[in-house]
Amino acid sequence: MILERSAGVLLFRDNAAGRRFLLLDYGHHWDYAKGHVEPGEDDLTAARRELMEETGITQVDLLDGFAREIAYVFRGRRGDLIKKTVVFFIGRTDATDVKISHEHVGYEWLPADEALARLTYANARAMLDAGLKWLDEKEI
Repeated sequence: MILERSAGVLLFRDNAAGRRFLLLDYGHHWDYAKGHVEPGEDDLTAARRELMEETGITQVDLLDGFAREIAYVFRGRRGDLIKKTVVFFIGRTDATDVKISHEHVGYEWLPADEALARLTYANARAMLDAGLKWLDEKEI
């Protein structure tokens, strides 16, 4: 089995309309900005880089104290069995301009309930649930 590690960001912004979370449309599923941790990178550095590469957003405050992992197994393009672990951080931004990468076909800033409904995978919904609980506990 091949082991892979990725890092991503549950990104939100607050405005007069309330808190909104950024979801990316990968064409066949909705998810967060995330990607592989490159050699020599730590998880936080990879999460910031992936956010910038996939959204163009560089201004982000990654909030101390939230780092949660999910793991899943899938078959790669060559049929190899891959176990992927993804660590997520929560980030706040004031940015509104998103420049999606070639990996995506769209994006939306959504309130939590709509984001939960839009996310394709159960583990992504569970991650947002964990993030929402953490934000409530911290009164952020």
